[in-house]
Amino acid sequence: MARPQRLPLAPPRFLLDVHLGTLARRLRLIGVDSAYSNDADDDELIGAANEQHRVLLTQDRGLLRRRSLWLGGYVRGARPDQQLRDVLGRFAPPLAPWTICTACNGRLSAVAKADVEHALRPGTRRTYDSFARCPACGQVYWRGAHSRRLEGIVAVAAAAVVSAQGSERG
Repeated sequence: MARPQRLPLAPPRFLLDVHLGTLARRLRLIGVDSAYSNDADDDELIGAANEQHRVLLTQDRGLLRRRSLWLGGYVRGARPDQQLRDVLGRFAPPLAPWTICTACNGRLSAVAKADVEHALRPGTRRTYDSFARCPACGQVYWRGAHSRRLEGIVAVAAAAVVSAQGSERG
């Protein structure tokens, strides 16, 4: 495995192009700051990446060749799980699972059940007691029936970063 790339920013922050929406959500799930817009054109992406000091992640080699781009990375893999392993293996960002809103990239805050009860379905209200909410978009999160699958994504991500960090030392 290749050694993680050294970046002029720590921790790395990313901006993903229109074709990497699932990867953006997975990076957010594991706590990696990952901006994404599904309607930004190339010039907007480059402008935002440069202004916000973000690494632009894309599978568009032409976009990466643009001289005006401050920092970019080609994402290898056709499937989101392959793409996630590639990004984590090359950049080895610190992980903070369950802390970033997968919808908008906002920081999640723990919230009392009473504060979100009105927004919950009856089954969720009866079954779960621990919640987080994104102050930016209002999305409410809890460890629901899908959490086992998501925990698997988090575990694979953590293993990829540990492996990348090990290759950096060796």
